[in-house]
Amino acid sequence: MPDNVVLLEVSERIATVTLNRPEARNALSSDVLRLLPQRLAAAEADPDVDVIVITGADPAFCAGLDLKELGSTGGNLGGGSGADGRANASGARGPFPALTKPLIGAVNGVAVTGGFELALNCDFLIASERAKFGDTHTRVGVMPGWGLTVLLPQAVGVRRAREMSMTGNFMGAEEALQFGLVNHVVAHEELIPFTRSIALDIIGNEQDGVRQMKTTYAEITAEREGWEIEARNAAAWRRTQFSPEKVEARRAAIQSRGRTQ
Repeated sequence: MPDNVVLLEVSERIATVTLNRPEARNALSSDVLRLLPQRLAAAEADPDVDVIVITGADPAFCAGLDLKELGSTGGNLGGGSGADGRANASGARGPFPALTKPLIGAVNGVAVTGGFELALNCDFLIASERAKFGDTHTRVGVMPGWGLTVLLPQAVGVRRAREMSMTGNFMGAEEALQFGLVNHVVAHEELIPFTRSIALDIIGNEQDGVRQMKTTYAEITAEREGWEIEARNAAAWRRTQFSPEKVEARRAAIQSRGRTQ
């Protein structure tokens, strides 16, 4: 059912938001793009929640935009999601509504393109040993709109970010730890328990102070001009180069070669 493609569970003052399209590697369909901000906004508004965790139903974290649906909708997938570089329906830039509560990404598998951008927009990341990260925008002929060209260099440095974006090659969990993209790598079965233990450490602190610290970090690292440049260039690409038919053809070619997109 459409309303089950993003789940929300609250316990011990931790809200866990789970992308739940495992058969599609949790690709971002229009239903997911509609429900994800709703679930996050509900967690933000819940007085019984102090920390939010986002993860995916195995085997993937998120394979990015649902390119098959994108091809069938003429490129209109995700209206109001901010995936086109504009502010999203809440007025914030990126895939999430404005959040005052810490958001931890528990990356259980591949995080690709738009799914990689979901991870990059979290406050920090904890990875399963099975996690892989890839920017495959150039493989399929779409451009980032959720801040990848700002957030990825912040995480791994501009030269490594350029290599990832230009090649489309993947970074495994241990390499991601080495380059500072993720904070911890744990055994797959320990991902959620370990992430919850970190969340409980946060919950043990004074919450107004935690949220003020999150706000201060966000303001310092905002790089608003970079986000504007990304949005402007992505819009120009869509006007002059983007074709849903070409995107779908590239997606099908990648799948036929057995490559992960």
